[in-house]
Amino acid sequence: MLDQYIKLYESKTAKSRSLFDQATKTFPGGVNHNIRYFEPYPFFTQKAHGKHLWDVDNNKYTDYWMGHWSLILGHSHDVIVGALKAKVPEGTIFGTANELSVRLAQQISKIVPRAEMVRFSTTGSEATMYAVRLARAFTNKRVIAKIEGGWHGFNTTLLKSVNFPFDEDEGSGLLEEEQKYVVSIPFNDLEASIKILNSVKDDLACIIVEPLLGGAGCIPPEKDYLHGLQEYARKIGALFILDEIVTGFRLSLKGAQDIFSLEPDLFTLGKIVGGGLPIGVVCGKKEIMQLSDPKRKKNQRCSIGGGTFAANPLSMATGLATLVHLVGKNPRIYDKINKLGEEARRGIDKVMNENGVKVKTTGMGSLFLTHFLTDKVSDVRNARDAASCNIDLQKAYHFALMAKHGIFFLPHKMGAISVEHDSNDIKQLVDASEQVAGEIQVS
Repeated sequence: MLDQYIKLYESKTAKSRSLFDQATKTFPGGVNHNIRYFEPYPFFTQKAHGKHLWDVDNNKYTDYWMGHWSLILGHSHDVIVGALKAKVPEGTIFGTANELSVRLAQQISKIVPRAEMVRFSTTGSEATMYAVRLARAFTNKRVIAKIEGGWHGFNTTLLKSVNFPFDEDEGSGLLEEEQKYVVSIPFNDLEASIKILNSVKDDLACIIVEPLLGGAGCIPPEKDYLHGLQEYARKIGALFILDEIVTGFRLSLKGAQDIFSLEPDLFTLGKIVGGGLPIGVVCGKKEIMQLSDPKRKKNQRCSIGGGTFAANPLSMATGLATLVHLVGKNPRIYDKINKLGEEARRGIDKVMNENGVKVKTTGMGSLFLTHFLTDKVSDVRNARDAASCNIDLQKAYHFALMAKHGIFFLPHKMGAISVEHDSNDIKQLVDASEQVAGEIQVS
């Protein structure tokens, strides 16, 4: 079944295949981000607008990948285009301080008051790297606890137990001594998590967690799990860090910390807060963030940077424009996209299960991912459950949507809904899912 979808895809994407052949001679694996590669080759996008992508072969896709889930307003939204048109003539990078960075930081702090101070970087990987470094500096402890399957970017410290099987190294070039002080705990199992944390509590600097386990399966937290981790961290004097790079300004205007009534010591932002341009943000308590003040003596300072392009005027302009727009349209935007997300989860599960294909579509708000259950997996509560589902069927499903129905999900990755999507798009997705279910049963 997968073969027929791939053949159909190949028949429609000849120019992409040619470009990919050229790309493999220049880029390792033909891509510049590992996640963007999928077999037999990724299509190459020519343009994007609203909820659609067009590839170089002029195939049109309704997009649910949405720029790594970062485009809550859709592609090329007038608010973003207008901000860039106004700012680009004034300069793309100054290499000095700029007023827009202050305005964006103030806007973040106004919306999310726990952002007492912020520091901009260019990527989420940098933001999480800086957050755990600040935690070590503040607590004078070494061990970092992360979630099994949790993804916090390609920084060396946190590149551990990301992909199944989780007890294997994430690849060559990572030294054992570099990750000696990182432990992994299972999502949605507070008792097992605390047992592991107790083994390192005297040297535990922080617990870092995605409130919605994103890349590992789009899995929501169960009641009291996040609160349990937060309370444990407070009890032993460790920091509780919430990685809201995906969920910040996505699940609600104030993010997951507001939905779950959490009070992180530090939290990270990215994706949506950049308005489609590169950004990462570390936010948190003033007493912790001030450790990075360059005026402090070297032996009293936590060295976190930001990078050449940190707080560049273009990202600041699009980020500020996005947040101002979201504030002005709240709660209508979130009511709409969260309702569409629920329609997608409920609709896909209904038509699949009615056709004899056992699935569970996980997610929250406007984020969702369909898992194909097996005799061994009847629910998806953590990364191990997600990895134990039928991954081949999931790939076939995503390829069928892409090749036959013009609906794009990056294979195996959760979908994101933007304000440009509507109920008709969800109906088309559900109808396409029903067709795929029938084809799965026939095969």
